[in-house]
Amino acid sequence: MDMKLEVVVVPVSDVDQAKSFYTRLGWRLDADIAPDENFRVVQVTPPGSPTSVIFGTSVTSQTPGSAQGLQLIVDDIDAAHDELNRLGAEPSAVFHDASGVFHHAGTETRVPGPDPQRTSYSSFLSFSDPDGNGWLMQEVTTRLPGRLDPANTMFASAEDLASALRRAAAAHGEHETRIGAEDKNWPDWYAQYMVREHAGTELPS
Repeated sequence: MDMKLEVVVVPVSDVDQAKSFYTRLGWRLDADIAPDENFRVVQVTPPGSPTSVIFGTSVTSQTPGSAQGLQLIVDDIDAAHDELNRLGAEPSAVFHDASGVFHHAGTETRVPGPDPQRTSYSSFLSFSDPDGNGWLMQEVTTRLPGRLDPANTMFASAEDLASALRRAAAAHGEHETRIGAEDKNWPDWYAQYMVREHAGTELPS
């Protein structure tokens, strides 16, 4: 049985302020429903995300601002930082963890700058909504094996697909240099590269 995470509830104190913040980031407004003065549900979805975020009035008993460690995945952490900064989200500087894996809670083990080897899963930034609900962005360019089913490869958006095509093009250029010839079957090579990269399996040589 598939179990798909569809919705994350974020506790806020001012629904209109939260709605303005998240939609200003370019998150799609899916719903804003208030059947009476004591109940309101707002749903937004980050670009390319299969999971939506809900907040409102009487939708959770959590304290506003208590949601921490909410995580978004991007394929270019520096570009994500620039975009968040431009949209007024006041992101932290890009960082990696002193441990070299994931990240500790808090800020004590944050090392400035992206991971030196630019290893997938290892570079982060953080930002908060007006209530202090804490978000992290993590750079993922190559998935670890087994994380995705190569038989069901999907790209979340046109931008996601375009980014994968650019990486495939760069890798294919290196492939042609290695073989010392033009690869006329480049569409097949691109397809194999993109599917395998997405699923975290061995890349074509």
